Amino acid sequence: MTVTLERTAPAASSKPPRPARLVLTPKTTLAGQLDGAWWPRSRDLAAELPALVAALAEPWGRITRVTVNPTRWPVVPPKVPVAGHTVHVGWFTEQDADKLILLSYTVGRWDLLVVPPQTTPAAAARLMAAAAVPGSVLTPRALIAAEAVIGRRPDLRNREDAWESEGGARTSDIGSLARLPVGPLSAGAWW
Repeated sequence: MTVTLERTAPAASSKPPRPARLVLTPKTTLAGQLDGAWWPRSRDLAAELPALVAALAEPWGRITRVTVNPTRWPVVPPKVPVAGHTVHVGWFTEQDADKLILLSYTVGRWDLLVVPPQTTPAAAARLMAAAAVPGSVLTPRALIAAEAVIGRRPDLRNREDAWESEGGARTSDIGSLARLPVGPLSAGAWW
């Protein structure tokens, strides 16, 4: 029995590729830890890098190399085809896990905060804005840690609503303590 397999090209996707979610630090003389932030939609580098590299082609030129920390990326392909050229991908466990380094032979190096894909839009907006501050000394690890604390903070609006529904707060104990007698209660114990 002979089996013949026909190889056909995959059907062209009817959806245009989604643009990279990216913010860059404004051009200033202040050098900081980061050059901006990128919020990928998944942890699939082969799928996410082409949109990022395409978005950076105009402001930064042709990106030829990218480095990541493999703890955040389940698969690190050695090469990713991007718009007619190949981007070489390397990994370093010493590199900050939440940072992506982009290199261009002709222009230079850029460091981007990688906002985790599962991040809520509000948290991603805060992280991206913080990463784009010119001259900031905050590292990707520090930004992600700060956002984790902010994300756990109770909503201030809910606290205000609770205040109003409870009739406000109890008055300070300072005034009532001044009216209490101060002195020994029993042997060795003071009020």
